Amino acid sequence: MLNALEVITTVVVGVMVGVEFAVAFVMNRIFNALPEDSGQLARAHGGRMLGALMPFWYIGSMILAAIWAVARWGEHGAGLVVTGGVLLAVSVIMSILLLVPINNRGKTWTPENRPADWKEQMNRWDRYHYVRVAVIIAAFAFLVAALV
Repeated sequence: MLNALEVITTVVVGVMVGVEFAVAFVMNRIFNALPEDSGQLARAHGGRMLGALMPFWYIGSMILAAIWAVARWGEHGAGLVVTGGVLLAVSVIMSILLLVPINNRGKTWTPENRPADWKEQMNRWDRYHYVRVAVIIAAFAFLVAALV
């Protein structure tokens, strides 16, 4: 049962890393290259869609890592799991404090109602997101290292 928890946690976090990496380095670049207002509309739609899913994914990943850490406390690799879990908690805190406020504004924007500084706000979100991606990649690496 514990092995299943370890594998499930690692897969859930790994897929989350893949999605967030793709958003940062593929999707947003595609959106930025679209003509006229299409990029901003795509970001708003992505913000609504992923904004509804990601809180459960991030918090669920953190909870799975915490359960794994408690279940393996005192055993080989537990410190790696704790470190991975702490990094996932950091990513949740970053999301709540830095990324969600920008996303909540951006997902409501249309070409008619967006603020004059919308591109600067999206660039700020991108910079925070790059840091968050680095944090969750590190968390994933610690969890994988705990498996071996």
